[in-house]
Amino acid sequence: MTKLFNDPARFAEEALAGFCDANANLVRQVPGGAIRRHRSAAPKVAVLAGGGSGHYPAFAGFIGPGLVDGAVVGNIFTSPSAQQAYAVAKAADQGAGVVFAYGNYAGDVMNFGLATERLAAEAVAVDNVVVTDDIASAAPGESAKRRGIAGDFTVFKVMGAAAEAGASLAEVVRLGRKANSSTRTIGSAFHGCTFPGADAALFTLGEMQMGLGLGIHGEPGLLDMALPTADELGRELVARILAETPSGSGQRIAVVLNGLGSTKYEELFVLWGTVAPLLRGAGYELVMPEVGELVTSLDMAAVSLTVTWLDDELEPLWCAPAESPAYKRGNVASPAGQDDWIEAGGTVPGGARYSAGDDSKAYARRCVAALEAAARAVHDAEAMLGDLDAIAGDGDHGRGMVRGIDAAVAAAVGTLGLGAGAGTVLAEAGDAWADKAGGTSGVLWGAGLRSLGETLGDSTAPTPGRLLEAVNAFAARIQGLGKAEPGDKTMVDALVPLTAAFGRHLAEGVDVAAAWTAAAVEATAAAAATAGLRPRLGRARPLAEKSIGTPDPGATSLAMVFTVMGPHLANINQLAAAKQ
Repeated sequence: MTKLFNDPARFAEEALAGFCDANANLVRQVPGGAIRRHRSAAPKVAVLAGGGSGHYPAFAGFIGPGLVDGAVVGNIFTSPSAQQAYAVAKAADQGAGVVFAYGNYAGDVMNFGLATERLAAEAVAVDNVVVTDDIASAAPGESAKRRGIAGDFTVFKVMGAAAEAGASLAEVVRLGRKANSSTRTIGSAFHGCTFPGADAALFTLGEMQMGLGLGIHGEPGLLDMALPTADELGRELVARILAETPSGSGQRIAVVLNGLGSTKYEELFVLWGTVAPLLRGAGYELVMPEVGELVTSLDMAAVSLTVTWLDDELEPLWCAPAESPAYKRGNVASPAGQDDWIEAGGTVPGGARYSAGDDSKAYARRCVAALEAAARAVHDAEAMLGDLDAIAGDGDHGRGMVRGIDAAVAAAVGTLGLGAGAGTVLAEAGDAWADKAGGTSGVLWGAGLRSLGETLGDSTAPTPGRLLEAVNAFAARIQGLGKAEPGDKTMVDALVPLTAAFGRHLAEGVDVAAAWTAAAVEATAAAAATAGLRPRLGRARPLAEKSIGTPDPGATSLAMVFTVMGPHLANINQLAAAKQ
């Protein structure tokens, strides 16, 4: 259980600050994460690892020569925002290009993708390598859907060594993807982890039980089974890994036996005593194996086995020297180059004022009131939303929604005070939501609110038709970005009925406020009905069976937020009457 903390909501921020201070000879903190303190004497590709906190030494612990140039750091088990990824990339870029490397989770894919678009628009050479090593999370024929877990480390190591040797951006990306395609991981959990401030683990197992096929975000295993001996577990893990040997592979392998937080090193060494002979007995030569904690999950009691099949390209990169706060191999030359960096900040100077029509400013006050009402509802429902998410996810949906809506309210109030209209208020609120919440829901809510605001604009208060157009734009942006369809068990299962009902009732001549209320009722019913669905996307997909019987947390929170926002956003006839 995580016992040492101040404000649980600031745990990740305080941990990053403490890490950077303790390792100031190697790293320095920048907006969104951390980068190397010393730049290379000559321009090189910047390899940036990224993801949520709670996995130390991943990701910031790997910053240093021979490994990564920086880490984009989100909240606990929550993807960093696109703004964080952009800011770290701007700080780490040395003119030879930037590559983001991260596990295959929807929030990470979306946020790093958005940051990539922004960097590319500024003529920064940029690419992405997505790690998909978890063999338990999808069938071999669907390997692109697999999660990234401890195989992150071997991919980072290969890419970092290639960049250190002066490889081009295209070559670093090619080698990273090659390493990923040659890497397989399987894990097993014995007990769940506990968030700072929480009074219970995200999941528990029965007496003498084990969950095979764990995730690294506090997710339980995919298959519960009797707790085996170390020999039995070693045979199980090795058999499952070797069953997925890539075609044409050689006999030299990199092996990582990884503890996830509460599994003692002595236990890992006992397990290694079974794993290593089995691999050697299968004809493999183990090249510089690693046994220890490299990719953790707070205090989770668990272990994972990773194998990367090497060849003449990958082996020298795996064996190359590296030095970071949490990992050292061989002797790295003393850092050279300048001890400086670029801080990427906001693009709008503080105190800037906006131009907007009076009607839009009046409606902007309604928008702020709507967001404030949503914040109250989300705070009241935080625990419930977290409990829903913990059934088949990582339990952070409630906390993420609180972070997002609080940031959105603060941005909306500040922007309103600078004379902004409704469109800008909602757009800035969306950007703040995405930046502070992170995760899949954070980027979707942020992008949706921005589209809602951009459609409303800053000139006038909305007509019924314009409000419908804005709600449809909100939905289209979320569906386009998240790629979810009705039936996938996501927020879209409440969003599509909401927009359809709102349009239908308006077309029937129903008053705007009544139409919104009726649509929110349909969205709430649709959210409840997701209990009968199996998730087909996101972190919950590998645990689909455990999700059946529980409503989707994203659909639940969306219906709740639109319900409480209605009295403020949809009473536009009342606004017109007040003007007369």
